[in-house]
Amino acid sequence: SIYEMFGNECCLSTGEVIKVIGFKTNKLIASICENNEVSQFSAKVELPLNFPGLYKVVADKTPYVSIEEITRKVSIGPTRFGHPCFYSPEDLKLANFTVKYGEQITFNSVEEVNGTMAVNCVVVRNNQPHSFTLPLSQEGKFYECEDDQIYTLKEIAEWKIPKCRNRIVRLSNTLHTWDFSNPLPENFDGCLILMPVYEVQALMKNRKDIVHILSDLDVEVKDITDCYDISSFLQPLSLEDVFERTSMEFPMVAEIMEGPSESQKPYNLLSAGKEIIIYKKYQAARILASEIRSDSPKRHFLIPMSYKGKFKRRPREFPTAYDLEIARSEKEQLHVVATKAFASPHKDLLSVSVGDQFLVQQCQTSEVLYGGRKKVVDVLACEQILSDTYKKVLLPVYMEGSFVEVIHDKKQYYLSEICKEFPLPFNVKVSVRDLSIKEDVLAAVPGLQFEEEITDSYLLISSASNPVESWEIPVYRLNMLVHLLSKDVQRVVPPMTKTTVEEISKEQYYMVRRYENQTHHPPPRPPKKPT
Repeated sequence: SIYEMFGNECCLSTGEVIKVIGFKTNKLIASICENNEVSQFSAKVELPLNFPGLYKVVADKTPYVSIEEITRKVSIGPTRFGHPCFYSPEDLKLANFTVKYGEQITFNSVEEVNGTMAVNCVVVRNNQPHSFTLPLSQEGKFYECEDDQIYTLKEIAEWKIPKCRNRIVRLSNTLHTWDFSNPLPENFDGCLILMPVYEVQALMKNRKDIVHILSDLDVEVKDITDCYDISSFLQPLSLEDVFERTSMEFPMVAEIMEGPSESQKPYNLLSAGKEIIIYKKYQAARILASEIRSDSPKRHFLIPMSYKGKFKRRPREFPTAYDLEIARSEKEQLHVVATKAFASPHKDLLSVSVGDQFLVQQCQTSEVLYGGRKKVVDVLACEQILSDTYKKVLLPVYMEGSFVEVIHDKKQYYLSEICKEFPLPFNVKVSVRDLSIKEDVLAAVPGLQFEEEITDSYLLISSASNPVESWEIPVYRLNMLVHLLSKDVQRVVPPMTKTTVEEISKEQYYMVRRYENQTHHPPPRPPKKPT
């Protein structure tokens, strides 16, 4: 029979041999959840995987009865999402280690250890990681740990819905409006029960692309795995699969089986059927930057260190005196002007008027009278700029004012110079665009805030037919499938790498910041007003 699948005709005739390579969630059926059960007033709605918003996963209250069940039903893999956490309500006594009841166990990978399949695990005690293995035969009760991370629906569908189970999620953040009619109630901010609808990903002998077959398609099949040479089929690889290859295997030639959906250059050149050379894999630094604007939505960018444009500084804004202390540096004195008045409750500390200008000195303590009693409070020592002199003053650090930086530095900087000389965040505007980029998207942005430096995984590729330039493609933000070709690489040394400024979505921005900030401790809270 001939079936229509995602706009492509697919002939499934009797005797056709199909190699199933995976299962993928096609869409989600959602029901509003109350007290961990489907609401009796809730209708089921279909949610596409690109439905906007960020969600928190609610821990499943039903335990797993063995490690083998966990490995069979839960996604465990090399990516950031593939490290689920569980705890046991009882101590687990192993040969050289005891896992205490309630301890969070992180599952990292599954592999064969001394002839027995086991899971590589880690527990953290007193900030020290302890590694051990749990055999798949280990039985007991294992409960999911609470997960404080946020995810897109696509990430939840791919990594956070166990096989044969539903998943409850809580809406954490609505990022932007949906272009189509919203299937959820207006201003909804509760929980949803998600039930995945799968599709089968398969290969056919006479096709180079991947066939997507809906799981409810009425076709009878027979398992012939044990009596068929499956090596005659193509082996599709994701970018993550390619990145997992050893460095000795590069460079390699590959043909694209499924290209990315992204329309921005150069990703729009990566269409199905094209051959590419993959020269190497590596980690590369990027500057995460956001457009400076009061209204939303803001645009977000990842800027490579190879960016050749120049920047001029733009004034930073500081909502509190505490933020002035954080921004203060030894390199140059911070000069600010107040844009909001503040009346000090202490005669020893200055009241601020709009337009007052200050040179920020340092943070210290000062004794003040408060309610008839002496109290020691944190203060910010400054010099107030008067018409013909400077006056030493003290501002309470808890002061909720508003300040704007006064810029005296007119110099133009390359990106590498800014990263070397100034702490981030840092506000700039492009003063000289990068002439090596045909359309420099940063040049049209009125102002940018460099938020932080991140490190991400990339593959360096070029066209196989016309390798005049190479470019970097992000491993974890670009969805495409390739299969390797047994061709010799004619050019081992990659051509000149083209600078690519990557514009990322709001969801991707949150994901990048989320994982980068996992390794950073949050800044201390500002001091509160004394009571």
